[in-house]
Amino acid sequence: MIERDSDVPAGIDAVRAVGTVTRHDYETVVVPMLDAAVREGRRLRFLCVVDEDFHGLTPDGAWADVKLGLTAMRRLEGCAVVSDLPWVRDTTKLASFFLPGHVRVFDAIQREEALRWLESLPGRLATTRIDPAAGVVVADVGQPLRREDVEVIATAVDSWLADHTDLPGLVLHASSFPGWENLGALVEHLRFVGGHQRRIGRVALAVDGQPVGVAARVAGALLHPEVRHFATGEIDAAIAWAGAGARPAASA
Repeated sequence: MIERDSDVPAGIDAVRAVGTVTRHDYETVVVPMLDAAVREGRRLRFLCVVDEDFHGLTPDGAWADVKLGLTAMRRLEGCAVVSDLPWVRDTTKLASFFLPGHVRVFDAIQREEALRWLESLPGRLATTRIDPAAGVVVADVGQPLRREDVEVIATAVDSWLADHTDLPGLVLHASSFPGWENLGALVEHLRFVGGHQRRIGRVALAVDGQPVGVAARVAGALLHPEVRHFATGEIDAAIAWAGAGARPAASA
């Protein structure tokens, strides 16, 4: 069954799954929560605690789960799954890549930490800075790229392009290749690349790791910008190289 958990901060919806979950559980507990979020015009921050005696879903419960999942995905901001069951944890981690919101798994004793994480979403975003002399946007990323991180980078690039024909260089700076939080972040990144690549001269990847160097060579062959790999500590060299791609000013 699914039990509503009301001992949570405002703005968070929470349930506890125990025993076997049926279609009736979804209709009487989960559907009203989704309907309330729609009426209030808010995105869902969802806590799901799965007890050790959780046995799974009935066939009609599984179908209800799929239908509700498709509805909820459009409004999902974050989902914290709290459980010690290995199969629940593994399934959630696999599914999280295909969900549009932020999804994280916590141990059973980490319920309070899960709530704090939901309250803090989206958390620390990528930071950007613009070097106006070099004409370079530098993006510092400390975690897998999320949709919001890509939006931050795109905003910085667009702010430059609003007053200039093109951007000489873009530098991505990270300690290691951050990857993407989920499929939505990857799609947003590809959309950004597709919409901006013709107006960016050079892209420098100041990120440690040999695979990044291989990726830079492949990207350089496929994309319009020239792409080069630098070590994380070579950020100054990366900025200098990216800025050197600026077109010379037209003679008066």
